[in-house]
Parts: sequence; structure tokens; C-alpha cells
Amino acid sequence: MGLKVGIVGLPNVGKSTLFNAVSATARAEAANFPFCTIDPNIGVAPVPDGRFDALVELYKPEKVVRATVDFVDIAGLVRGASQGEGRGNAFLSHIREVDAIAHVVRCFDDDNILHVDDRVNPAADVETIETELLLKDLETVQKRLERARKQAKGARPEDRLAVEVLEQLERGMDQGRTAHAIPLSDEGRAVARELFLLTDKPLFFVANVAEADARGDGNAHLRALEALAAARGVPVVRISAAIEAEIAGLPAEDRPDFLASVGLTEPGLHQVVRTGYQVLELLTFFTAGKPEVHAWPLRRGTRAPGAAGKIHTDFERGFIKAEVIHWKDLVDLGSEAACRAAGKLAIEGKDYVMRDGDVVHFRFNV
Repeated sequence: MGLKVGIVGLPNVGKSTLFNAVSATARAEAANFPFCTIDPNIGVAPVPDGRFDALVELYKPEKVVRATVDFVDIAGLVRGASQGEGRGNAFLSHIREVDAIAHVVRCFDDDNILHVDDRVNPAADVETIETELLLKDLETVQKRLERARKQAKGARPEDRLAVEVLEQLERGMDQGRTAHAIPLSDEGRAVARELFLLTDKPLFFVANVAEADARGDGNAHLRALEALAAARGVPVVRISAAIEAEIAGLPAEDRPDFLASVGLTEPGLHQVVRTGYQVLELLTFFTAGKPEVHAWPLRRGTRAPGAAGKIHTDFERGFIKAEVIHWKDLVDLGSEAACRAAGKLAIEGKDYVMRDGDVVHFRFNV
């Protein structure tokens, strides 16, 4: 689907280490100095899904295709980025191109790893990044407002609406409110979406902790970030990026023993990927058979023809019906024929809204 989560944060908080673990590559250099990553690297992360694994076990297919989310490693921002400091304009433009933001926040103490402000303070770090994104958004809104006011001298109602919405955004941002937090009508939200505002993107925090704090109660830095996130309704994922990078570098057969040795049941990165999936408001439907089991990411609320179009545009254009089985029924009963006999296979039309976990066979005619 090309859906992208941008990994952002201050320099030296663990972004590139996290990226290396997410993508299981070493393409993003992790170094103890700012701006070691200049161009954004993109890693494709598979979405962990036990339902997919169960379908693979059932069909034992010749080919498997998991759902994925692209993670983009964006170099560290610093105070003044909105004015071009630290290559800020280039980095902010990279953020504009992603669908959601994973904000990595340092929640560990280590005198050997520099902090750009010489202190570890998660709330202050979040404020620094948020301020730079907000200042850039305010600049975007003001430029667009200047143009909209000239256009509004005509008679078109959409131009007058644009001025009203942009003025509302400008007032809110002047008060320190992010675009996402400024209440707008449905029409106003549509105007805002055209601006691709940085602070209008779905967001979650990734708390990067020391190995000892990857489980249990964590530490004071983590609790401070969790309190801030709870007040804003933002998800928090706790990981130790160093542990995750070490896990990713191990052969698959050695990972369970290593996880057990550090007191974890699964890599923390699984939760990072799941949370990215969640904030992007995605569900997964499946196509399954002996040739292939395929997991397809899909926006929640999509109807059956739109889902068919994810497979091939001809499927959407010539959509006739969808044969739908819930994955659990298919796994429990063991075959499509058994589901049909038990009344667990439904025939759905164009108005059917796809559910998470649907296994679908589309009928079409072009």
C-alpha cells in the first residue's frame, strides 16, 4: 500500500538503531554524533500476525506474503529546524511525505552517549520536536492563507471557506495547539488535509530505555513520558533499541533463547509495528489457498470493491461479489468446503464493509 511511518526524534535518541532492527538491515548508520543519517532510509517491516501463521499452517502454500509497513528513518531534528538549522528544511520535508510518525524519545541515562541539550528530559525533548513541527506548519498555513485571501475576493464559496479554516488554524497554532488538536468541521478538515501538515499526522511515542528497563516498572523517564502521552491520548511503546538490534542480528533459531535470557516474550519491535498499523487505522484481510496465502493491509471502513481493487484494479472495476469466511472459522473447521456446509461462508455485495480477519475470494467480470 505504500503506507509509511516516519521515525523522528532528537539526535542520538536511538532512531537509526531502531530502524536497523525494524528493517533487519544495517543501512542506517548508528553513530554517536548528530546528523549521521542524511538521506532517509526506508525499511519494510512485516506485521506480526498469528492469524496469518495459522492460515499458512492450514494451507501450507507455495508462497506467503505478509502485510507490511514501511518505516522511514529521518535524521535527527534540533531546535531551529523549522528555520533550517541542522538541515532542518530537508528533514521536515521528509516527514511531510509519511503517513504517521513514530517519535523516538530517550528514556535512559548514559554518560557515554551525548544528548544535544546535555540532559535527559523526555517532556522537554517532546516539546522541542513538537515546537519545530508546529512552527513549520504555521509557516505553511500563513503562506496558504495569504494566497487564499486574494482568491476569496472572487465569488467562489470554497475560497471563503479556505480563508475561514486557515484563519482558525493560524489562531490555534499561535496558541501552541497542533493541527490535530484544533477542532474543525468535516469541510474544514478536508481543507487542512490538502496542506499535509506535520502536526496533523497520526503519532505514537517509542520510549527507548536501557536493557534493565525493557521490562518491569521501567524508570522515572519512562513514567514521565507515559504521563504526557496519556494526557494527549497518544500510544507509547517501550523498547530497548540496543536489545532489538541485537535480536534482529541473530539467526531466527537463536532468538527465542535470547529473548528468554533478557526476560522478554517477543521483540518489542513487534509492538512498534502493530502500533504503527493501529495509528494508520489499518485492518488485514486475507486471500488464502494452496498457491499463496497473502495478507492485505486495508483502511478501516473500506467496502468490498475497494478491497478487491487492492489486489487488482480489474477486480474492483468488474466486482460481482465477495465470498467471505472469518479466519477463525476457516482454521477451526479446516476447509472452505466445511465452512460452506456449516453456513460460515457469506456472500457479500458492493456495500459490504470489510472486517479485520476476513478471508475473501472475489468474483469479478471484466
